[in-house]
Amino acid sequence: MSTPYNFSQGDAPIELQTSFWNRWNADHRENQMNEISARQAEVILGWLEDIGRRNLDILDVGCGSGWFAPGLSRYGVVTATDLSDEVLNRAARRWPQANFIAGDFMALDLGISTFDVIVSLEVLPHVFDQKAFIQKLSTHLRPGGLLMLATQNRYVLEKYNSVSPPAPGQLRRWVYKQELANLLAPEFESLELFTVSPIARVGIMRWVNSRKLNAPIRAIFGSRVERMKERAGLGWTLMSLSKKAR
Repeated sequence: MSTPYNFSQGDAPIELQTSFWNRWNADHRENQMNEISARQAEVILGWLEDIGRRNLDILDVGCGSGWFAPGLSRYGVVTATDLSDEVLNRAARRWPQANFIAGDFMALDLGISTFDVIVSLEVLPHVFDQKAFIQKLSTHLRPGGLLMLATQNRYVLEKYNSVSPPAPGQLRRWVYKQELANLLAPEFESLELFTVSPIARVGIMRWVNSRKLNAPIRAIFGSRVERMKERAGLGWTLMSLSKKAR
């Protein structure tokens, strides 16, 4: 079983974190997309579509390689931030329609009540102070603004998967569904909270979620069984839609 935590900021100064994420994004996000990220994007774009506007001010916190910028840009003006300065330099050339800002989000001045929507995909486990992170996200949203957040589901990752321990420069603290709800509650009103991407690599759920074994079921029922697993809390990712509470 993997080691899920690396709490010490002293063990991972910002310079070391920046170096790690530059390498990681170059290896895993600049030229490829996995099914987990694709499913997260599908949910986020659905939420944006439901808003019914194309003039939103959108902030993407922890944008990685900037891969989501083209999709988000269909709904308004996109500002995207990440520690990965080298990767963002390349992203700015690929997608000039977005405004990319490299740096530590907790130290960036992005204004008060500046954005209609904030998107943050798989960033929460990699910040030192999760409560302060949620509070800062709230300050950048306008009244009634929406936070669209995806984060790893600690229950599924620990119980049904084996993940390598954190690398130098990689902070990690996964959360349970209720922990996420508790983190959000002081600043946000929860609108939706569910899981997506039922993935398992160990134990009985490895067979329950096997693509090969489930192929006949998918042929008959399409994605309905997968969606049932997601709603049952068996997804790799926690998806949260919430509205700024004040």
